[in-house]
Amino acid sequence: MNKKSKNPYYHIAYWIFVILVLTFVFGFSWGNNMAAFFFVCMLLPIVLGTSYFFNYFLVPKYYLTKKYGKFALYTFSTAIVSVYFEMMVLVFSYVYLVNLSFQKLSPNAIQIILLAVILYLLVFIGSFLLMIHQILENRQVIQQLLDEKEKMKKSFLEIMSNRKIAKIPYDDIVYIESLSDYIKVITIKDQIISKEKISNLASRLPDIFLRIHRSFIINTDRIKNISSDEVMVDDVILTIGRSYRKVVKEILKNNRSN
Repeated sequence: MNKKSKNPYYHIAYWIFVILVLTFVFGFSWGNNMAAFFFVCMLLPIVLGTSYFFNYFLVPKYYLTKKYGKFALYTFSTAIVSVYFEMMVLVFSYVYLVNLSFQKLSPNAIQIILLAVILYLLVFIGSFLLMIHQILENRQVIQQLLDEKEKMKKSFLEIMSNRKIAKIPYDDIVYIESLSDYIKVITIKDQIISKEKISNLASRLPDIFLRIHRSFIINTDRIKNISSDEVMVDDVILTIGRSYRKVVKEILKNNRSN
């Protein structure tokens, strides 16, 4: 069965951690956590922009495609621009904080080299964590592909029906309907009933099958027509559940593009 997941909390947690760490570092150095927090908040957009530009544009477009010359050139240019913006933030925050009668900033806060080191240390830490995250995601994808391959070794669905094992070829299945604790498998020839929950059955089916409703799983190879809330398989029209519509639309769109 098709699965898709995204987790934006990874990024949110990382940048909250960055804010806390930088606030602690500068706050401890200056003896003023409030001034450090304001400074970090003004510096954060530059760190965010540099990190995402480097990790999601420069690395995939130039480094991973082995265009090392352009990668080095654009990385150096990005560093210059980032440092320039850091200097602007530093000057603005220095004047702003002093005007608000905060304690004078410690000398290490006005060392642009230190700020550049901190900026790119965060960028490379983010790159390292991103790489680990992508490795874990790739392992999950590989495992899903292996599981799918294992499912496809059998070209039929095995279920118990009338105290016997029924082997139903995947190609013959039109759709599967849930009847509480039972399922009804509708094929091109007949209907087969088995005492099994549809949620348990879903995990055993290959990707050509898609759950469109709490009560229906369809064979996507037999789709004749589809609208925003209905799908026709062979000559049967089935309703797409409201909570399934977005996922169904995305999966069918990806299947057609492939």
